[in-house]
Order: sequence, then C-alpha cells, then structure tokens
Amino acid sequence: MEEPSTPYDLIVIGAGINGLGIARDAAVRGLRAILLEQDDICSGVSAWSGRLVHGGLRYLEHRDFALVRESLRERERLFRLAPHLVKPLRLIMPMYSHSRRPAWLIRIGMLVYDALSFDKKTQGHEVLSEEGTLRRFPGIAPSGLRGSVVFTDGQVEYAERLCTEVAVAAAGAGAVIRTKARVEEPILSGGRVAGVRFRDMLTGEVHDVHAPVVLNVAGPWIDRVFRRGAPPQPRLNGGTKGSHLVVEPFPGAPADVVYYESKKDGRLVLVIPWMGRYLIGTTDLRFDEDPGEARCDVEEMEYLLAEVNELIPQAHLGPEDVLFTYSGVRPLPYAPDVEEWEVPRSHVLHDHAPDLPGLVTVVGGKLTTYRQLAEDAVDDVFRRLGRKSPKCVTSSLPLPGAAGDAEGARTHLLGRGLSAKTVGRLLALYGSRALDVVAEADDDPALAEVLHPRTGAIRAELVFAVRHEFARTLTDVLARRMLLAFEPDHGDQIAEAAAEILGARMGWDRQRQASEVAEYREWLTRLAVPGRAEASRSDSLEGSQQ
Repeated sequence: MEEPSTPYDLIVIGAGINGLGIARDAAVRGLRAILLEQDDICSGVSAWSGRLVHGGLRYLEHRDFALVRESLRERERLFRLAPHLVKPLRLIMPMYSHSRRPAWLIRIGMLVYDALSFDKKTQGHEVLSEEGTLRRFPGIAPSGLRGSVVFTDGQVEYAERLCTEVAVAAAGAGAVIRTKARVEEPILSGGRVAGVRFRDMLTGEVHDVHAPVVLNVAGPWIDRVFRRGAPPQPRLNGGTKGSHLVVEPFPGAPADVVYYESKKDGRLVLVIPWMGRYLIGTTDLRFDEDPGEARCDVEEMEYLLAEVNELIPQAHLGPEDVLFTYSGVRPLPYAPDVEEWEVPRSHVLHDHAPDLPGLVTVVGGKLTTYRQLAEDAVDDVFRRLGRKSPKCVTSSLPLPGAAGDAEGARTHLLGRGLSAKTVGRLLALYGSRALDVVAEADDDPALAEVLHPRTGAIRAELVFAVRHEFARTLTDVLARRMLLAFEPDHGDQIAEAAAEILGARMGWDRQRQASEVAEYREWLTRLAVPGRAEASRSDSLEGSQQ
C-alpha cells in the first residue's frame, strides 16, 4: 500500500458501489486515485437495498426515459461482466381491480420497457390472464385479480461481493483502498481543497493525503463527511429509509419476484426470493438522522406483513416469522417539496465552488447504474485536471470472478475433495476466484476444513478476506465477505473460532479476539426484529432461528 502522503490525482470518499466504481474507472484510465472509507467496503446503503439490478420500471411514471434506458443498458452489462453475481430473473406484476395503475397503462409501460432494452439478450415481457396468473402463482389472492405481466430484471443476491470485486479490480488497476479511514477535515491551499485529513479508526493515526480533486461519494452521509474545517454547505442529501424483512419460505410463497401495488396506499411492494429465504420490502420514509442509525420499526414491519398477507392469503405471516430485518437510507437528492416516491433517482455532480473549489459531491445513484455514474464522474475529473480523458473501457472489463473458467474451477475444486455444497458456495460468492480462496490451504491444509456446516463455508475464506479483500475486522469478514451474518444463525456459533483463526494470522491476542467477537455481536443488533423481547444476546439469536 502506498503511503498516504503520496500526491494523488483524485481522492474518493466512500466505498459503496459508486465510490468503488469511480476508483476503478479512474485507475484503469491512468489516474492516481486513493479511496477512503470510514468503515468498510459496502458497509452502508449498498448492502441495505432490495438487491435487484433493474431498469427502473417505476421511473417510466416520471417519464424519465433516459434513466430507464441507462439502467437497462447497465443491467445487461452486469449480466455479461459479473454473471456469477448478477443473474436474470423473472418478476410478476399482478393487476387487480383496485389497482391505481390501469391494466392498459401497465401493458403500455411494458412495451416501452422492452423497447428501451432493445439490446437485451433476456426474455421480453408476457401478459397473463387471470387463469394464467393463478397457474404461475397459485398462492396469489384471486379476488379482484385481472391478470398479470411477467418480465425480466436482475438480482445480485450478494451485493457485498459485487462491491468487494469492484474494490479488488480497482486495486488491481492501481487504486489505493483505505478502509477504517474516517475523513476529518479538508486541507485548504490557496483557497482550494487540496486534500483531506483522515483518521485510521483502528490505530488512531492521523494522515494527510493530497490531490487536486476530491470526490465526496459518501451516499446518504454526503452532508456529514467533514467534521470540521469546512464552511457550511447547502443540504444535498434527502434520503428516505427503506426497510426489509427476511422470512423463511411460507405457504403460498411465489417462485418469481412479486412486484405489486398495495391496495391500501398504492405503494409498490416486493416479495423477493433471496438466499433460500424471502426478502419483503420496502418502505419509503423521510429520514434525517444519522444513516447508520436507520432501523426497521414496528409500524414498518406491520405494514409489510399486512401487505404480504393481503396478497397471499395462505401466508399468515406474523412478527414471530421474521428472522431478521435491515434498513438503509437511499442516497437521494434533497427535495423537501415533493413526495418521497417522486424524488428524482438520477445522479448529479455538485461542484462546491466558490466556497470549496476542488470538492465535488456525487448526489444520488443506484446499484444498477454504478458503472455509468463512475464513467461520468471520471470524465468530469479529467476536465477539472485539464487533461484529455482516455476512453472509458469498464463497459467491457469483466469483474475478477468472471475472468476465468467457472466450470473448470468446479472440476478442480471437486477434485480436491471439497463437498458439492462447499464448491457451490465458493463459486456463487467468488466465481473463478474460488481457486484462489482454496489455494490458501496449499501451505496450511487445515484451512480447507469446513467452518460453518450450514453453508459449507471453509476456513480459507477467513484468511482470503484479510489477505486479498481489504477486511480488517471480524465483522468485515463474517458480515461483508462471507455473508454469514445473513444466515438464520448469523454465524454466531462460529464467531469465536473465526476470531481465533484470524488472530493467529493477524497477531490478535486473546483480548483482541474477544473484542472482535463482541463488536460483531453488537453489529448484529442492527438486524433485530422490532418489538421482540431480547433479554440477552443469546436470547435474540435463539429467537431469530424460530
């Protein structure tokens, strides 16, 4: 890792999908870029979405055809460039007599949606009658049903893995990635922002880093980046909170993603197959507090459960069926005079001149269009540097896990004696890089042993995360590299063993190992089910498995 004092062309603040995409594009085009993140890769809003890669069907209602076209184009690119992580799937949109959007309007919308994705390789939409809808989705409430439309979008089950691979690609192109690096204040020189001062949150060390352009890509934290040293700036973030519930498969559960209009208030609600369970979302509430404090509340949970029970009468879901919840704050522009669902979803680059020339804030953006946002931002950086921009090539560069032969990797891994469960997991999370994960066991065969029987996760994944994927804490590893936090047991039962394995390789003494386990369990409280009595952490974990 380069020293922070090295002069750079560009400083990127924030390691969500957009900041990572910018760092990668900048490095690929020859800029010296450093990315600073106060917590970890994908520790913010990128992890708390519905994990869909979509064209933005609802944006058609705003006549934002350019955004829909951009989203559909980028969706198709992700299918090609990260096929191990981003996969096509079918969505069904029921049409009811109570629907505020008439059937003819939905059909026209689907024709436009398909027309705007003219270069797609996936299946177009189809219109189903009431009988056809019931055959495809037997659990749906038949009363008032008028039929449905079925169409294709995409899913990234493991958004954390997508972000991690973009980070690996960025570093491979020459970018410097610094996590646990909290920006404190701007460095001013000649009336311009010439860099930033940041604190390493693990060591307490303070560093200065210099660059003529600083991009604030902190998502819903964009208004909270500088703790001191900067004049007051206009409010830019108007993010809304979206909460999701996670439940086990239930009676009447759909095979497709269901995207439907609430009978109660007309909002769009989704039921999404995810990691062998179901993700139910989402809400859309104004949220002005620290985005890190966003949690699902009782009213949101009751609203979402009621919606599913209305749509699927057999479900009979109650709070006791909720395994865990999560909430995030969308990085939307500040627009206080419009309804939440009407806030524009397009990204903008806000120049802070004349108060803070040299600082640019990226407002908005979404998971699907991160690559295009990065291209736009890096083009702008070159203009600010007064340099001719090389052509952006990220639209044709596979992510690292898509660069090799997945089937060849499967054959090799099975030949090493790994179980089919473990091999399937490794390929799903790492793609062809699964070979690199298992290679950690070449000099230490114990690392090939299964760590988490439920998923087939092996010990080598722990070591790989810290050696090659920028993880610095146990929470980084279990929550955002191995995804064990999102299993019904949250990986809690192997937390001590994982800390011991990492401790032996990272120099953590017993006190540090215990601290890492405690911090992980504290992090898990953000997944709590609202209103559920929790006398102790163990009681909480027991309840989440019921």
